[in-house]
Parts: sequence; C-alpha cells; structure tokens
Amino acid sequence: MNVAIVGLGLMGGSLAISLKKLDFIDSIVGSDHNKIHQQEAMELGLVDKIVDFSEVKNYDVIFLAIPVDGVISALSSLRDVKEGTTIIDLGSTKSKIISSVPPEIRKNFVAAHPMTGTENFGPKAAIDNLYRDNVVVLCDIENSGELQASIAKKIFKALEMKKHFMPANQHDRHAAFISHMPHAISYALANTVMHQENKRNILALAAGGFRSMSRLAKSSANMWEDIFRQNRGNLLEAIELFEDELKVLKGYIENEEWDKVHKNIEAGNRLHDILD
Repeated sequence: MNVAIVGLGLMGGSLAISLKKLDFIDSIVGSDHNKIHQQEAMELGLVDKIVDFSEVKNYDVIFLAIPVDGVISALSSLRDVKEGTTIIDLGSTKSKIISSVPPEIRKNFVAAHPMTGTENFGPKAAIDNLYRDNVVVLCDIENSGELQASIAKKIFKALEMKKHFMPANQHDRHAAFISHMPHAISYALANTVMHQENKRNILALAAGGFRSMSRLAKSSANMWEDIFRQNRGNLLEAIELFEDELKVLKGYIENEEWDKVHKNIEAGNRLHDILD
C-alpha cells in the first residue's frame, strides 16, 4: 500500500513516523505547499520523497492533514482519483468537509478526526506514537465505500487508536465543547494577561496553573481560524454556555457566598471522576 500525506506538520509528520512501522505500508510520500516544511520533512526522514500535489492522486491512500479550508479545496482537485483510492481527512470539523465532497468521490472519502495533538506545529513538531491509545472519530462512514472504510479501519487499528463512530453534526457539537472552546478560552486568557501585565511580571509570576491553561494559545493561528470559522455556530453556543457558568461563579464571589463557591468548585471536581 502506497501512501501520500498532504500536509507535513504535527499531524501529518507524526502520522508518517507511525506509518513507517507498519508492514503493509510500502512507501510514504509527502506534499506540502511550504518549501521550508518540505525541506525539514526530508531532513527528518518523515517521508521517502516530496511530490507535487497533482501527483498524490496516483497513490493508494491519500491523507489530508491540512487545515479545514485546505481539505475542502484539495477534495475539489481530487475528483479524478481511481475507483480504489482511499482519501482520509484528519480535520477537526466534519460537517462542512463532508458536505463539500464532490459526489463522484464520496465513496473514496473517509472523514476522520484523531483526537490527539499538541500545541506545536510544523514538521519539527512531529513525534512518535502521537496517535497510539487515542480516539479517532469516524463520521458518516456508512457513506464511504466498503473498501475505503475497511482500509481506514485497518490503518487506525494498526496505529492502536480507539475507533468511535458518529454523525458529523454530533461530532462537531461535541468537538466545540471538548476541543474548540478550550482553545478559544486559552487565546482569550493569554490576551487578557498580555494586555494587563508586562513581560517581566508574566515571567516572574506565571506558574503551573497559568502555563497549563495558556498552553493551547501556542497553537497555529492559521489552523484555528479555519476551525473556528467552520464550526462557528457550535463554538458560539459553547462559549455562551461557558460565559453563563462563569457569570454564576462570578456572582457567588461578588456576593461573598462562599458556601456556593465551594459547591461550584466541587461540582467541577467531578469532571475528573470521569477523566481519571
């Protein structure tokens, strides 16, 4: 099985590292519009060679590890892939991508979202085992071809990922709360502090709590602008509900209702009964 990966950043580069270990993968090529990323990917040995995007349609499996708007554009250019080709996107939103798939290649397409990543980006951010033991959500897979669905499942199983299946609209709403809103909050937190504190105070006083909550603010502006745009409605709902919760806690603090503050904190603690 010959694989082409479009996008050689954190997700695509890490995928390449893991795919190289699989005995049913014969070769891995990469495509990236960024010349520096092309050079770094080759220097790091992430792919066997760099190919022009127009050449990726000649490969058995095409992974689209690029921002959401880029996925939609790429799919439009892949209308003439062979019947047996499998196209797998790794985008963080799914509904608009799926609705944008040209009908003639809908059977070729598998919508996937690996629920993994770091705040870093670019080929140098690629790490081994990024995908192992993490969840991959496969959306509307009943509309993918039988061959393409089986290939995607085989690859993600070999990567030791936990497969979950759900409709694209459900995925996007859940992702807004679990992933997209936390990123929005992290950017807002970082900007709030930057507008109030000078660099010396930030460096002197920023401890574990602030560093943990602001870590996501390092994430790529290009990628997250795309995600926020594509999932705008769900993200706005999530932010509004978060604002409601924050107002409740703010009200308790304003009114010095410390018993209610205590109970509110304890309620939040229960999240980790699920996660831990």
